[in-house]
Amino acid sequence: MYVFDTAPISSLFRNYYRDQFPSLWQRFDDMIAGGNIVGTRESARELEDWSNEDARKWASDNRDLVFHVPTAEEGAFVAQIFAVEHFQQLIEQQKLLQGGKNADPFVIAKAAVEERTVVTIEAHRPNAAKIPNICQHFDVPCVDLKGFMAVEGWVF
Repeated sequence: MYVFDTAPISSLFRNYYRDQFPSLWQRFDDMIAGGNIVGTRESARELEDWSNEDARKWASDNRDLVFHVPTAEEGAFVAQIFAVEHFQQLIEQQKLLQGGKNADPFVIAKAAVEERTVVTIEAHRPNAAKIPNICQHFDVPCVDLKGFMAVEGWVF
């Protein structure tokens, strides 16, 4: 069971067109229908700003099925993330000043609370405040999009 960050969803729409990769999308849609892939309300909000119209429409059409509102337990976990001073870098100053959207801590919190695996396109970097680093700190499983497809045995 997985929680998708915004970027891998966008990457799927950008690189795997529905009409050229129908079996990939059928598997993806089946996993969503089965509750095995979810996202967060904050990810849906980030997708609203993406230039890819198909991704924006998909996010809008699947808002209730895929993109869940954070629970109180998830909110408390977000607070735990930001209690670590180093991870406060996760909020980019510009986003903070402009009231920008930041799904990352909510994605991690959902995965931690529901014992799911985070799917991101970010890579672990030493001393960074990136999703894989935070996941590692809190023992939350995390894979990139290619890793997700490998774990699921997807070969096309």
